[in-house]
Amino acid sequence: MAKDSYLVGLIGSGIGPSLTPAMHEREADRQGLRHLYRIIDLDRLGVGAEAVGDLVRSARDLGFDGLNITHPCKQAVIEHLDALSPQAEALGAVNTIVFEEDGRAVGHNTDVTGFAASFARGLPDVPLERVVQLGAGGAGAAVAHAMLTLGAGRITVVDPLPERAAGLADSLNRHFGPGRAAAAGPDRLPALLTRADGLVHATPTGMAAHPGLPLPAELLHPGLWVAEVVYRPLETELLRAARALGCATLDGGGMAVFQAVDAFRLFTGREPDGARMLADFTDLVAGAVAAHP
Repeated sequence: MAKDSYLVGLIGSGIGPSLTPAMHEREADRQGLRHLYRIIDLDRLGVGAEAVGDLVRSARDLGFDGLNITHPCKQAVIEHLDALSPQAEALGAVNTIVFEEDGRAVGHNTDVTGFAASFARGLPDVPLERVVQLGAGGAGAAVAHAMLTLGAGRITVVDPLPERAAGLADSLNRHFGPGRAAAAGPDRLPALLTRADGLVHATPTGMAAHPGLPLPAELLHPGLWVAEVVYRPLETELLRAARALGCATLDGGGMAVFQAVDAFRLFTGREPDGARMLADFTDLVAGAVAAHP
């Protein structure tokens, strides 16, 4: 029998300003559902990513229907789950957990489809032959899969941890075919960006809790398009610098909305209205800016 009441949450670091709870709750209200969405902020609890297993078990014991997972837990959470969807398994990253009726915790990843939908909508005609991506963590894995699915010719993953960048590149080449991905250290960014069509940013730098630029601004040039995964703030320092140069840009808002659309479907089994949730997001961002100008 279909339920009409759901309890879900978000586990991550520095997530107090997240708009995801309000997006889920507004859509649920329109569908006549009680949908309580709770923030479980590691920073407020004074714990790190190593606590995610205990938090997942506690949520299951307390009767939660599911959880969203964000930085820094998307990879650390996997060992605490009972099963993974094929996409989450291929990525090695989870951003959505569904607690099934038999008690199993099943990990999914809606970041791939969320970013792909946002990119196709926001940068539909940009060249994709040579793409540079900053970040090989949980979000980075999802975004790289999305870019290659969208038809990127070759993606070079840059991460300060060489083994992490190499691991993601190897995984992408196994999944999409040899030569589609490569790994590089930050020291190679100047040369890579000179020849690149676009830059995808998939690290936490630029978030409200992690302000700043993820690379020297002088490495940007007008021939690049720049896509961002951070959405709080919606205009990061990276996007501001890129727009000042005349780069085509994509903010992280669309990914935030469309991954939430897919997560809502997983949690409730009901079909959300993506256009309405996008309008909600725009309204919520405007409200947040008005409250904290």
